[in-house]
Amino acid sequence: MTHKHNNPFKKDIDEDVKPEQELKEEPEETAAGAEEENGSEALSKLQVKYDELNNQYLRLAADFDNYRKRQAQEREALYNLGLENALKKLLEVLDNFERGEKALENVEDCAKCKESFNLVHKQVVESLSKLGLETIEAEGKTFDPNFHEAVMQTPTSEHPEHTIIAELQKGYKLGDKVLRPTLVNVATAE
Repeated sequence: MTHKHNNPFKKDIDEDVKPEQELKEEPEETAAGAEEENGSEALSKLQVKYDELNNQYLRLAADFDNYRKRQAQEREALYNLGLENALKKLLEVLDNFERGEKALENVEDCAKCKESFNLVHKQVVESLSKLGLETIEAEGKTFDPNFHEAVMQTPTSEHPEHTIIAELQKGYKLGDKVLRPTLVNVATAE
């Protein structure tokens, strides 16, 4: 027993379906060939896009490598320039040491030696100050671990606790950077 269903869309379907003869007019190879052609065309577009992106990547990598090399050269040049300037300033001091050595060969007066030594020391301090070196103040100041290193602690009632009572070795800084902390003796409570 077969039931016939009334399909309201059947009429539309029947009109869209072509008879087999009409379908056979288009060869099967043409449909497969068109599909294959679209696939190879899409593949070649992807290959072109890949090549384009790969070339951009290679250029970018080369540019970055060149940038890195330039930065290293500039950094080295700046370092060498700074070193050169520092050494030029210290050469003057070296010259004065040599002059002082010659002048003091036959001198037996201790005061004259001390005066020459003090002049050269002053010149060294001035040259280093011009380069930006600063002495870290310590004696009488409150202990600051950022600038001072406590190597001794002395119980005393003469000074407030955490006050530096003696500087054992000078400390220096360049701008905000501590090159060497000051070695100090710090007061503690008795």
